[in-house]
Amino acid sequence: MTVIDAHQHFWDPTRASYPWMEATELAPIRRTFTPTDLRPLLDAAGIDGCLFVQCRHDEAETEEQLAATLTDPWILGVVGWVDLEAVDVTERIARLRSMPGGNRLVGIRHIVHDELDAAWLERPAVIRGLRAVAAAGLTYDLLVRARELPAAIAAVRAVPEGRFVLDHAAKPPIARGWDPAWAALITELANEPNVFCKLSGLVTEAHWTSWRFADLESACRLAIEAFGSARLLYGSDWPVCLLAAPYEVVKATFDRAVTGLSQTERAAVLGGNAIAAYKLDVNRHAALNMERK
Repeated sequence: MTVIDAHQHFWDPTRASYPWMEATELAPIRRTFTPTDLRPLLDAAGIDGCLFVQCRHDEAETEEQLAATLTDPWILGVVGWVDLEAVDVTERIARLRSMPGGNRLVGIRHIVHDELDAAWLERPAVIRGLRAVAAAGLTYDLLVRARELPAAIAAVRAVPEGRFVLDHAAKPPIARGWDPAWAALITELANEPNVFCKLSGLVTEAHWTSWRFADLESACRLAIEAFGSARLLYGSDWPVCLLAAPYEVVKATFDRAVTGLSQTERAAVLGGNAIAAYKLDVNRHAALNMERK
């Protein structure tokens, strides 16, 4: 069984700007995190490889991370960024894919929940960009909360040929309590067969210093029931998760959430579904496993 962390980040605030990181409460993670920091954590948790997911709206970051896959082959893919509204979005994607490591570009993401326009995903230019992503054979990660879920649903329906992955189960407001609107909307989105869901990032939606598994359980159960074991992915959201829990606790929490699944289903949510959602190179996974044995 290949185990994949489908959601993690690297960054260096001394070299680039991350506007979302400026909040005072994020000071503990406002420092450099590199592959060298992550690799021992993956080894200890029995993770074979991971996917890097974009942190800023800058193609330069995508270029850097694609290059990193050449020296750190356990970074199995990059979910990068391009300006979806750009007239030349198709050419921009093609340029990234032609770079060293460009064959590891597996998806595109935009930090949608920070947009003032809740319907940003429904803009005609964005829909055109999403179609370009799909035409390139790439997956699109949906980074939204309940506010943006109606637009996400509309966008997915407008691009039925695309593959989509919902990040962090649309960030249910666990610290505030159960949100019926989130529950109804994520269930509606799950009705679209071309959408996967990462069960990730939930510990930081709870109270960072006092959360318990029981606080996350209802949201986990709904996501599992809505998407099923064939469309659910594991992701740590490291190093953001460190605000609320160390890596090993995040992985143990995920394992506890999926204890009701069969061994075959667990193999899917821990790796197989990431391979399917992002069209990862299965042969590379097999070679990686052989090297590590």
